[in-house]
Formats: sequence, structure tokens, C-alpha cells
Amino acid sequence: MDQLLAMRIFHALVEARSFSAAGEMLGMSHSSVSRQLKQTESALGVALVNRSTRQFSLTPAGERYHRHCVDILARVDAMTHAMTDEREQPSGPLRVTVPLAIGTLELPAWLPAFRLRYPDIDLTLSCSDQYVDLLAEGFDVALRISSTPLADSNLQAKLLTASETVLVASPAYLSQAGLPRTPEALASHQCLRFAGANSPDAWTITAPDAQVHRVTLDGAFTTDAITALFAAALAGSGIAAFTERTVRAELSLGTLVRVLPQCTLGRSHYYALYPQTRHVNPKVRAFIGFMTEHYRES
Repeated sequence: MDQLLAMRIFHALVEARSFSAAGEMLGMSHSSVSRQLKQTESALGVALVNRSTRQFSLTPAGERYHRHCVDILARVDAMTHAMTDEREQPSGPLRVTVPLAIGTLELPAWLPAFRLRYPDIDLTLSCSDQYVDLLAEGFDVALRISSTPLADSNLQAKLLTASETVLVASPAYLSQAGLPRTPEALASHQCLRFAGANSPDAWTITAPDAQVHRVTLDGAFTTDAITALFAAALAGSGIAAFTERTVRAELSLGTLVRVLPQCTLGRSHYYALYPQTRHVNPKVRAFIGFMTEHYRES
């Protein structure tokens, strides 16, 4: 028996004070209302309505049951309205973990627009290149950059965008050290190494003739912080690899210059990861939708 339906029918019956009027309120027949009442009484094991008089009245058990019905139905309706409001206007705390490259070099420019669109979402951004267990550490969303597809049985992965990996250096460094023309020429240059989680100790470079070169990164500078790598490249410390999205503004301004633009170093994919649930939280959906939109437009 659908207990919520039974409660709604019984409440309508009490309000209408007759089976026929209750049926009209609910769009049901007189007999359907009567049958539902009998099923409810049978399930509860008590009589709810007095049948010995012509005038409609409740038994003491019926009075108590009706008070519970009113309370429960009010709570259910309030919950439904609250969830509907949340769906229409996402709100509440949202914890997001992101790589440093996204959190410090890309996201800050977009946050004012996100705040303007979703003023009731309280965003907490955790920036780290270390692996974070989304579920264990209580994050709602994780943004990750990977050169291979992500797979996690406990998480849903949405591809936001992709970006090629490029080699860059400052004009000052290239003026002093010269511009390498071939992958082999990188051996005589300062190659700045990023030593984050799962980062390779060599660059795999494909030349225009499809020949693959492996350049070992044994330069004088290694860091596990992408921001330090970025600053070192800008300061003229050597040649570094970034996703093109990360250094797009600097390439446009000329503060960084592409090295070996005719070669390829593969592509990286940007993912949003979130817990697999039947109904995605509206604030999570809002954040991922916002990120998808901005990556598509930028």
C-alpha cells in the first residue's frame, strides 16, 4: 500500500467530510475512496471512521491518525518545495579540488562570473597537484588533467576540454641560449622538469617526419609545483612543457614563446569528477555546467 497516497486520501476525506466530496477533490470515484479507506483500516488494524451514524465522524484512532497525517504530509510537502527551490537556485557550500595549473592560472579569471551567476553557492577551492581522494576527503567535485582517460568505479567523469602540450621559453632565455631547431638540440638546453604525481621524467616528442624522440629531463631545475615551473619559465630559467591552455595568455602577450612548434607532445584532457549518484546535486551540476561553458567559449 502506498502510505503517502493513503494519507492524502484520508486527509481529503476528513476535510471534505464525505466520500463523494473527497472523490471530487481528488479526481477519484466514491467507491475508490471507500476502498482505499478500508485498505488503510485493514493495514492499521483499527477503524478510523464511525459507520454507525449518518453524520461523518472519526473514531479516536482516526483522530490520532489524522493528526499524524497532517504532520507527515506537511513535512513531505516542505521537503519537496525545498528540493525544488534548490534545483531552481543552487545554494550551499561547494568544495572543489583542482590542480594548481587550473586553480592559480585559469580559474581566478572566471570566478567573478560564477559568483555573479550563483550568489548562493559558497565555493571553497583547494589547489594541489597531489592526488586527492574525492570521497574520503569530502570534496564535491575534482578537476583533473590527464593524458589518458580516467576510470574510477566510484566517480563519474565528464570531459570538459582537451589541450595540446607545448614547449615554451621566455624571449630572454632564447636570446641567450638560442632557439632549438630539432628535438635533439634540447640536450644542450636547460629543460625545466615538473615532478608532480605521475609526471614523466622525459618528454616524448614526435617530429614532423613521425620520428619519436625521448628527451630525458635532467636539467638544473625540478619542482612539484606548477606555479614555480611557470614562474621559472617566465624568469628565463629554461624550457618547460605546459598545456597550451595554461600559457595561452603569455603566448599571446609574447612573454613566452613556443619552442619546436612543428613537433607534438600529445594532448591532455581536462575532467570533472564527481560521485556517482542517481540525482546529481544542483550545485555540482551548476559548477560543472559553468566550467563546460567557459572551456567551450575560451
